[in-house]
Amino acid sequence: MLDLIILFVLLNRDLTMYSVKKHIAFKFAPYTNPSFGAIKPALVRLEKSKFITSSKVMSDGGKLSVFYSITKDGLKELKKLLLEPFSKNPQQFLSDARIKLSCASFLGREDFQTMLNEIKTGAYLHKNNAQNLISDKYNQPDFYQRIVLDNTICEYNNFISMLEGFEK
Repeated sequence: MLDLIILFVLLNRDLTMYSVKKHIAFKFAPYTNPSFGAIKPALVRLEKSKFITSSKVMSDGGKLSVFYSITKDGLKELKKLLLEPFSKNPQQFLSDARIKLSCASFLGREDFQTMLNEIKTGAYLHKNNAQNLISDKYNQPDFYQRIVLDNTICEYNNFISMLEGFEK
């Protein structure tokens, strides 16, 4: 998911690694907060794959800065990452769905609709799984598990309402 986020923040301008981290914090702080130790290897990986390029620039003060920019292949990769299938893990699904929705402005209407349909399907699946656990007559959850499951159902209901708002 970090590759997707980096490619997205590089859409509008070339950035240094420090600026990439700042843009990620500004746009994605509620969902993720990668360290420089995670960002640097991702930038190297993306550059080796030719999804980004780097250029070294000497500042007026004599400091060398490395700026990263997205390539045409990087644009294709960003679209591919946005449209790839979601994790079956409910916690990972919700996190990834929020990040992908935050990047949806990159997609055309048809691709956005495809992604939205997949997110809605996954959200209903995970919500129904939580409801099934609560209603299982043979394996009733204890008090604390029931509270967590109720909260999960509410969270998915709110998420689904948001998704339905996008369809209008």
